[in-house]
This record gives sequence, structure tokens and C-alpha cells, in this order.
Amino acid sequence: MKKDTHPQSRVTKFACACGASFENWTTKGGTDDVKIEICSVCHPFFTGKQKIVDSAGRVEKFNKRYAAAAKK
Repeated sequence: MKKDTHPQSRVTKFACACGASFENWTTKGGTDDVKIEICSVCHPFFTGKQKIVDSAGRVEKFNKRYAAAAKK
């Protein structure tokens, strides 16, 4: 096996927006803490609840467009 071909891996703490945190291995450089928006604690697949994740305002734009079309 060739030397220095694989990235260095290390244990990193991941912190979710919902407040959950866990440790996992990563090869990503930078800080020791990684902030994420969705994890297995709050993801709809694991919780069974439907949750609309909208960071760009697309849902509001869709509702506004079709609410105006429904009034006509």
C-alpha cells in the first residue's frame, strides 16, 4: 500500500440545530466541531413527523403564488 494516499481521520464532535450532539470520525479539515442542520434525532424519516425544512423561502413563495392563483 502506498504511503500518504489516504486522508487523516479523526474523531469530531457534531452539533445539530435541534440541540443533539454526537461524535463520529471525519476526514474533513478545519475545526474540531461541526455544526449540522438535521440529524437522526430530528430527521422526519427517523421521527415519523413531517417537517418542512425551508432555508430559501421556497415554500412561502409557492404558497403565495398558488394562493393568488386560487383567488382568481
